Amino acid sequence: MGISSIRPGIRNEEGLASAGQVLRQVFGDRFQTGESIRAQHAHTTTWVPPQLPDGVVFIETAADVREIVRIATQHRVPLIPFGTGSSLEGQVNAPNGGFSLDFSRMNKVLEVNPDDLDCTVEPGVTREELNSHLRDTGLFFPIDPGANASIGGMTSTRASGTNAVRYGTMKDNVLALTVVTANGEEIRTARRARKSSAGYDLTRLFVGAEGSLGIITSVTLRLQGIPEQIAGGYCNFPTLRQACEAVIMTIQMGIPVARIELLNALQVKACNSYSGLNLPEQPSLFVEFHGSPDSVRLQSEAFGEIAAENGSSPFAWSANPEERARMWKARHNVYWSAKALRPGANAIATDVCVPISRLAECVAETEIDIAEHGLLAPIVGHAGDGNFHVSLVIDDKDPKEIAIAEAFIARLNKRALAMDGTCTGEHGIGQGKQEFLSDELGGSVDIMRQIKKSLDPLNIFNPGKIFALD
Repeated sequence: MGISSIRPGIRNEEGLASAGQVLRQVFGDRFQTGESIRAQHAHTTTWVPPQLPDGVVFIETAADVREIVRIATQHRVPLIPFGTGSSLEGQVNAPNGGFSLDFSRMNKVLEVNPDDLDCTVEPGVTREELNSHLRDTGLFFPIDPGANASIGGMTSTRASGTNAVRYGTMKDNVLALTVVTANGEEIRTARRARKSSAGYDLTRLFVGAEGSLGIITSVTLRLQGIPEQIAGGYCNFPTLRQACEAVIMTIQMGIPVARIELLNALQVKACNSYSGLNLPEQPSLFVEFHGSPDSVRLQSEAFGEIAAENGSSPFAWSANPEERARMWKARHNVYWSAKALRPGANAIATDVCVPISRLAECVAETEIDIAEHGLLAPIVGHAGDGNFHVSLVIDDKDPKEIAIAEAFIARLNKRALAMDGTCTGEHGIGQGKQEFLSDELGGSVDIMRQIKKSLDPLNIFNPGKIFALD
């Protein structure tokens, strides 16, 4: 698709004007139309150009959502849910105009059930806020996409992150949802039971739908006990292929690693410069283990032996919280460290995911592609899942550089699909990856269109995302 083909859709000017008047009457100062605040709600840390909504409504209750859906249905105007704006494929843009629903004020933890290891939260709660609230219970929510994203946004994009190799992704950790549908009704997709055979799995239908089928008003989440001990460390390798082979062996040996992150040499260099690390500028793995002191020690030693078999430096690990925090903060800041490699440029973050056995091959071919085309593009990945990211550092105002980047992203996605992988492990489709979704799933996309038209016949929920309706 590329950014050059992303265009505004058809606007219902009359409906937008009349709906705006009603929203002003109903929500008063909680409805804002200033250009700066509208621009903030079309902002994404990506290259997809912003497409501003016509106004922003600050949501506080599920009743607010039901009322707004009623108004939007009556006037036939789009609604675009907004959590923190950290999505990477243009999910918060308003290509047809419409109204952004800001959930930052709908941020209550509604219920925590420590005995059942679950909780229910409003969609505006961020993952850091949730874990702060849970700290005294001995529980935590493990999904960590890096950004302090909202739970509603993470649910809508089926987010993942550094802990996914042990704890899974959002689809594995969402037990139930409440959702406002196109008729203004709030439905509940499931109960809190850990398993059920009752009817269609509507929870999974809405998880990853990017706000295109309904508006989430609460999320019930699976929680985990805080590990008795956490240890982490790093090791470096002569080549990226050797680092990938170490990951593959670790997963195949069944070592219960919590995080295993891959950084190529350029990304290590960027982290050293931006985050003040002093690591050898070679392909590296950042690794973390959770468990009892004895199990963590045994896991670390076993991983160190596997890494050594693949030519690594000694695996330097520690249970010291400050040392671990410094390492993982550098990992979470890779986007900004990549941008800093070329001041004034932008970093285009893109991801693919392949079966773990094809990871080394896919990453190696991608590095060759980067070198052959003279790109500045660090690689980092959630290697335990076969998921890796490339940050293309380009002048996104230069059409030639944009064209080169788009061509690279197309090749990267085709490479992953040829290896029976996916065009996105965790960023979602949004506006930026629609053509690759069709390449990946073919006729299944037509089934998705039928579901969209059935649940949202007026196309008011985040239109222009995931696929074109026609």
